[in-house]
Amino acid sequence: MVQITDLIFRDAHQSLIATRMRTEDMLPIADVIDQVGFFSLEVWGGATFDVCLRFLAEDPWERLRLLKERMPNTPMQMLERAMNIVGYRNYPDDIVIKFIELAHKNGVDYFRIFDALNDLRNMEVPIEAAKAVGAHVQGALCYTISPVHTVEYYVETFKKLEKMGCDSLCLKDMSGIISPQRAYQIIKACKEEGIRVPIDLHTHMTSGMGELAYMKACEAGVDVLDCCISPFSGGTAAPPTESVVAALQGTPYDPGYDLELLNRCRAYFMKVWEKYRHLHRQEAMKVDPSVTLHQIPGGMLSNMILQLEQFGAKDKFQEVLIETARVQRDFGWPSLVTPTSQIVGTQAVLNVIFGRYKRVTEETKNYVKGMYGKPPGEIPKEVYEKVLGPNWKDELVECRPADLLKPEFDKCKRELIEKGLYRGRDEDVISYALFPMYAEKFLRGEVKPEFTSAELPLEGPLIGRRFKVRVGNDEYEVTIRKLIKTRS
Repeated sequence: MVQITDLIFRDAHQSLIATRMRTEDMLPIADVIDQVGFFSLEVWGGATFDVCLRFLAEDPWERLRLLKERMPNTPMQMLERAMNIVGYRNYPDDIVIKFIELAHKNGVDYFRIFDALNDLRNMEVPIEAAKAVGAHVQGALCYTISPVHTVEYYVETFKKLEKMGCDSLCLKDMSGIISPQRAYQIIKACKEEGIRVPIDLHTHMTSGMGELAYMKACEAGVDVLDCCISPFSGGTAAPPTESVVAALQGTPYDPGYDLELLNRCRAYFMKVWEKYRHLHRQEAMKVDPSVTLHQIPGGMLSNMILQLEQFGAKDKFQEVLIETARVQRDFGWPSLVTPTSQIVGTQAVLNVIFGRYKRVTEETKNYVKGMYGKPPGEIPKEVYEKVLGPNWKDELVECRPADLLKPEFDKCKRELIEKGLYRGRDEDVISYALFPMYAEKFLRGEVKPEFTSAELPLEGPLIGRRFKVRVGNDEYEVTIRKLIKTRS
């Protein structure tokens, strides 16, 4: 039997509608989902945390508690970015440990822990913290196509994660680029090399190979597959749950789930899908085999499209994809997953607009220094010089990056008290430590929920829409970059 982790409440909407699904759309169907019998349900982590604070006026911790109340029988899982947690930089050990303790207390049963560079040094503290609270730890390795990321590389690194105490392992193909043959080779080799803990395969349908890869993974002995209920599947999201369950019926891999129950879930999420139609993007929903070249993951791809629209540079999309592949090679073949996908993607945009490395972000400098960890491959000398200057060797970080960071929890708590925002909850302190500006605005009650499709005056996406405006005798073309709700 092969089991399924469903991603409907996290990765699915992060990949297709910029993580905008609200808690109010999750709770009515949660008790039905709880009856399916999934291996786990991914509900938290990734971009869900900051989007709740920034755009939805929701407390992410409250979402977790409410979902746990309604799904007592299904293990709730989060995606945890090692020392980045759910943010975009390394945080000190005390913040990482406290976050995991509170996440477990509020409802997280399974922690899928990964590092964007597969640097195991960055995974040690969160793995140990999750084990200490009695949670299930799933050690994940990011899948990438490169000269460095061989079958042997994955097998040997998975062995190390198993020795570090992981209860299960995940081959995390966030870009949807794994071929059926490579999925078979890696999982088969892991089993033959004596790895005993369950192995999960995570992929997306971006390249169109996802379901084929899952079938070959089953033949190789995979234990868990990641899927999402069909209205939020396909394109830059994962393969559809109902389809995979139906395909495996009558085989040795049959999960044994009730398709009628799953179709009830599908009918519900069809309505939810329509609620966010202003965020639908054809580019994110179509198969794009070129992803095997640029390797941009689903969540980053959908956000990149929105960002390019806002900057009025959507016509540069294909150029940016090509440049992304070049930057990835320049940076030592990092996996394109948060935060490295944002670092590589943003630098690729700047390279296309201003010239290669004529403008360099602070995040790029920190990455090249080693502040995110050790890249899987080598960074060429000329890239070091362009990014860091002629004395680049003096700036390199050789230790675990978090070793350079001072504890922050007590400092953040004092700041909240001084601002009059401390409510006696350590959860608020952690929110503030991770996203100080967004958390402060949220705690002050200054965040208003973003609009939904029902609140729009016109059908279809408005961001990026162009209008002609006449001022006096002159005519101007105006592009909508941002919508601001002024009243209810």
